[in-house]
Amino acid sequence: MDLILWRHAEAQELPPGDPRMRTDLERALTPRGEKQAARMAQWLDRQLPGSARILVSPARRCEQTAHALGRKFKICSELAPGATAAQLLELAQWPTGKSPVLVIGHQPTLGQAIAQLVGLQASDCALKKGALWWLRSRERDGQGQTLVLSVQSPELL
Repeated sequence: MDLILWRHAEAQELPPGDPRMRTDLERALTPRGEKQAARMAQWLDRQLPGSARILVSPARRCEQTAHALGRKFKICSELAPGATAAQLLELAQWPTGKSPVLVIGHQPTLGQAIAQLVGLQASDCALKKGALWWLRSRERDGQGQTLVLSVQSPELL
């Protein structure tokens, strides 16, 4: 199974004095973030199979990042800010799912999921805004393994 974890692109800062959670979900991409999302989406569209499921946080910045890809996606409240790595992996059906899954979400959840899958400390793995990790599960000698297929940043594409 392939699991692609894509952090939303650069978003507007929280305005001071607003209720955090409501405003946080409404934050939109900046013009730079729109360019980051478009650049990564162009690369990803060439690599991602048509059978991939795309699961997206309900935050506006994540939806906008997903729209850059131009494919159908599903909004999942389980991926909102504050989600756990366990929730993400269960939703993606890791490692037993049959089709590739693209998750568009947030730090620290994405980094925690990556750290868990590749054996790092949770604090050791941070994703840059707009970047992605492409992981694959496989079995070798009766043991489950996680392969890192690609790590991409929009600035390097």
